[in-house]
Amino acid sequence: MVTHMRHRSVTHSREAAFSALADPTRRAVLDLLRAGTRPAGEIARAFPVSRPAISKHLRILRRAHLVEERREGRHRMYQLNPEPLKAVDSWLEQYRSFWSASLATLKSFVETEYDKEQAHARAQREKGKTRERNEAIYADPNKFTKEK
Repeated sequence: MVTHMRHRSVTHSREAAFSALADPTRRAVLDLLRAGTRPAGEIARAFPVSRPAISKHLRILRRAHLVEERREGRHRMYQLNPEPLKAVDSWLEQYRSFWSASLATLKSFVETEYDKEQAHARAQREKGKTRERNEAIYADPNKFTKEK
């Protein structure tokens, strides 16, 4: 998707979105905007950094097309633009599939190992019972002879 901004043609790029999302403050701004449109002053008051720092974060988010700005009187209103996040999500999908498959394999491996350990523990208990019985027989053979 191509948008004209200040007489320059810019392309919504995944790289710009990733770069913008790399900063925790910018991610927090996006989280705040999920609830709806907010004026710049309200966004700035939500953070312990200076207003110029928030303005810079908003500019980066705007350039990455993650937020849209509009003026209402003397206020600048910002709203979340989820469109670039779709490109990020589609890129992440291949990793989601990879991890789902890897986790399924890990789950299967762990369950198999657990079953082996349980079988081994049962065998050890049985072996212990047999040993105890044999030791008891050895200690007192008359105790285990059948009476007539």
